[in-house]
Amino acid sequence: MRPQRESRNMPTRNTSMSAIVPRPMPDLRACALLLDVDGTLVDIAPTPGQVLVTSVLKRTLGRLIERTGGAIALVSGRSIADLDRLFEPLRLTAVGGHGAELRLLDGSGAQWRNAPTLGADLKRRLLAIAGSGVLGEDKGYAVALHYRLAPEREKMVRDAVMAACADPGPVPVEILPGKAVIEIKPAGFNKGTGVRDLMKHAPFAGRTPIFIGDDTTDEAVFAIMPDFDGLGFSVGREVAGAINHFDTPADVRDWLEALAAENDA
Repeated sequence: MRPQRESRNMPTRNTSMSAIVPRPMPDLRACALLLDVDGTLVDIAPTPGQVLVTSVLKRTLGRLIERTGGAIALVSGRSIADLDRLFEPLRLTAVGGHGAELRLLDGSGAQWRNAPTLGADLKRRLLAIAGSGVLGEDKGYAVALHYRLAPEREKMVRDAVMAACADPGPVPVEILPGKAVIEIKPAGFNKGTGVRDLMKHAPFAGRTPIFIGDDTTDEAVFAIMPDFDGLGFSVGREVAGAINHFDTPADVRDWLEALAAENDA
């Protein structure tokens, strides 16, 4: 059982696992906020390009950057360039591409971390699966196949991906199932490895990380939270390694607004 944290003004474990707003509010001088994007900060849209980041959320994140001294980061499967587009004009610290990219708030860090890319032939075969409601997304280092617009094609997409990856070429690959999406990327890095590297840098080093995520790809981060004496909260479902969960992304946004407001006082 994790020790109680009232003395540090940190959220504590709730063994009932009912959806909560974490209390007490954390001391932003002592913690680092690590936030998944799709399905956590923002509602999932029919296509990745239709996701909306409201001006209210941007203002909240801007205030939290100030309150934490910059110890807030996005942890996403999206590329950092795509995150910048979504959150413009903010440029947040980010772990992008499931750990393939890292950028610190001051712009330092490797935008592209020498992660291997999928072979051209495999990428071509994967993108050929798209069509009839299945959207193919070339992320450079990886390929994502979205079937939210055609959920009845899930089995077809999964079978076709397995067949295409039976001979991946010189680079071993990892298949990541998600919410109406399957992503194929080179093996050897994930969100967990990206967060582990992030926590070596100021202002994150030495702080207690609080991670919020919703999907299977976020489980790699939940798994390493004990290494940093950190806390994980899932969204929409109970997840091993998370101490509690929010019901919806709207609940996460409300909590972040309240967190920023409380630390304004």
